[in-house]
Amino acid sequence: MPNTTIVEVQNLRKEYKKLLSSNRIAAVDGLDLTIGQPGIVHGFLGPNGSGKTTTIRCLLGLVRPTTGNVRLFGADVQTSFHEVAPRVGALVENPKMFPKFSGRKNLDLLAQIGGLPATSVDRALTIVGLAGRQDDKFETYSLGMKQRLAIASALLKDPDLLILDEPANGLDPAGIAEMRVLIRGIADQGKAVLVSSHQLAEIEQVCDEVTIIDRGRLVQTGSTGAVRDSAGGAQVIVTIDDRYGAAEVLAAAGLQVHWGDQADEMIVEIDPSLTGEVTRVLAQSGRFVLGLRVERITLESAFLTLTGPTAGELT
Repeated sequence: MPNTTIVEVQNLRKEYKKLLSSNRIAAVDGLDLTIGQPGIVHGFLGPNGSGKTTTIRCLLGLVRPTTGNVRLFGADVQTSFHEVAPRVGALVENPKMFPKFSGRKNLDLLAQIGGLPATSVDRALTIVGLAGRQDDKFETYSLGMKQRLAIASALLKDPDLLILDEPANGLDPAGIAEMRVLIRGIADQGKAVLVSSHQLAEIEQVCDEVTIIDRGRLVQTGSTGAVRDSAGGAQVIVTIDDRYGAAEVLAAAGLQVHWGDQADEMIVEIDPSLTGEVTRVLAQSGRFVLGLRVERITLESAFLTLTGPTAGELT
């Protein structure tokens, strides 16, 4: 099999006509997105309404881009999606399941419609961890189990690329944790997974790469660590008694300081490798730190840093 880029989106723009107006609005505006190899979880992240679902619909040929190029496995989605469709599984909207049918019977019906063997159902149920509950009625499943069955439906054709749109939406913390394990396990089997989410803090734990968008525009893309580093990577948190006086001393030395979560904490903007400078400056003024630690910033913190005021939409 040739070594072809799995997902390649170049300068994607999708405009919609505004209701009761001749004006048009861009749901996606000049977006680039690339997944180059299997076994990767690529997080497609941003607040609700940022253009994630529109982009995914363009990827699947469900929406025609206004401008730009969209390719899957080297094939132009607009003209040749049928060539690569067997290699792509997607969950954009949960498939309609029959409540009174068992989980397995629901998948059996979908497999029959797709001309797939019964063994595909066995494999999918095993992957999502529902083999032991396959004979239970769908209506008795928890929300997390229903989500896993929906993912099983997308895995029936054993795709090389799995696209999931907000798979953890509405799940409780335990369900979200189960979803993380499931997604990681699928990638570890050699599949590429593109997962969109507005829950940056949750999805961060499973992604190898991320693309962050806001209002349809690319904010940052790259490995998870590189994206965090682009926003500072880490922060130095100082615990000290007189933080107001200490902040004045550090500001006079040219360092920027913000208040921390606790009354005796402050965050100093400095390269973590230079933390000795903080203690030296404070000691020269007769102030001594009670504690100093370096914390790697989260993707959510990086998002807030990179997007500024617009990040207030992130929930």
